[in-house]
Amino acid sequence: MKPVAFDLIRCTDAAAAAKALAAGDGATKAMGGGQSLGPMLNLRLARPEALVDVTALPGLDGFRETATHVEIGAAVTHARIEDGECPEPIAGMLARVAGGIAYRAVRNRGTIGGSLCHADPAADWVTAMTALGASVVATGADGVRREIPITAFMLGAYRTALGPGEIATLIRIPRYSPEARWGYHKICRKVGEFADAIGAFVADPVSRTCRAVFGSTGGAPLLSPVLAAHAARTGAPADLATVKAELVRSGLSLSEVKIHQLAVAHRRAVEEALADA
Repeated sequence: MKPVAFDLIRCTDAAAAAKALAAGDGATKAMGGGQSLGPMLNLRLARPEALVDVTALPGLDGFRETATHVEIGAAVTHARIEDGECPEPIAGMLARVAGGIAYRAVRNRGTIGGSLCHADPAADWVTAMTALGASVVATGADGVRREIPITAFMLGAYRTALGPGEIATLIRIPRYSPEARWGYHKICRKVGEFADAIGAFVADPVSRTCRAVFGSTGGAPLLSPVLAAHAARTGAPADLATVKAELVRSGLSLSEVKIHQLAVAHRRAVEEALADA
């Protein structure tokens, strides 16, 4: 199939793009790399009257380091992160996560901001950014920017906190110490597919940060302070029974198979992070 007819809008800055989105009253969509929206258009699952191309907006395709954060433009592609162009807030994690997304052809076009805004529960960046404690900077039609913690950004499957006149322009990630450790493990039926389960773990003894995150849960990633505290205290992952019990207590509607997959992914992520610690 082919998409229905739509107008393509190219703007000169983020505020103008946000204004164009707001003027569309829900019938206009932002277009980044198009690796999710493109197939939806072709299948006519999405039928916008207009698309706003955000990939060429000034400042959205670059990186910046500060003393406390790494900042990534929303239009930066997965491939550029995979290839090491992006500064790492914690040694090697971003490149590793980016390199596991779909296939190289997808990574050449897909963008980190587009992935976060699409908010697919099985996508890598929503889980990785939750583990890293990142935030998304959004720009409104009036040019005003607001910073949204990643835990408040994804509201559920395919739903975000972005307003009708806002676009994501920047991802801010805290910098971690050289002593920080991380682990990331996902379970897929085959390479390149969306994950059935994701486990992510980040620990930094200097900042006393420790996060254990489950991804591909059917909604926003699940943070588990209990399992993070166990790993920090013991230097090892909790046993499978304990992890499964925590998942059951989360209140999520998960099958026994999904719970097992998530528990295994969590244990492997923690083991990777704390190996030889």
